[in-house]
This record gives sequence, structure tokens and C-alpha cells, in this order.
Amino acid sequence: MKVYQISFDLRQQRSYQALFKLLQSYANWARPLESCWVIVTNKSTGEVRDDLAKVVDADDGLLVARLWGEAAWQKLNGDAANHMTDWLKQYLNQPV
Repeated sequence: MKVYQISFDLRQQRSYQALFKLLQSYANWARPLESCWVIVTNKSTGEVRDDLAKVVDADDGLLVARLWGEAAWQKLNGDAANHMTDWLKQYLNQPV
């Protein structure tokens, strides 16, 4: 399984629900920041991008980057009890 960071700029005031629903359809996902998600999948970066591009407008920006190994963060969403930190540590330390 591969871990990807998804970042996006939705350039118009529109509903994010289709994008959020698609991101939540992955078996393992987290939303550490407002416009940043992390997913776990066997798909390639291009496949993930193409899937997401189907539910955003043509002028919206998408970045799909593979994550592995070292990372640092602070003040993540939902991390009051270290749930987000624990999730990230679990998936970022997987072998490539």
C-alpha cells in the first residue's frame, strides 16, 4: 500500500462534498489540515489524480504526492488526543 498526500485549491465557492466523499471512499484516509488529506491505496499518483479530477472543476488545482518515512507537523486537525499523530506514524513508517 502507498501513502499519498492530497492537496487542493478549489478556486470557486462550490460544494466540496463530491471531493470529500471520494476521498472518504478510500479504506484508510485522514484529514490532517483543512485542504490536505492523506490516503492509503495501491493506486498510482496518476490514477489518484485522475479519480479526483473527475469530481472537481477544470480550473481547480490538485497535488498528489507519495509520502514515506520522515515527516514533521504541528497543530493538526483532530489531534487533541494524538489520534492524527498516531495514524500518520502508523502509515508513514511502512516499507516502500
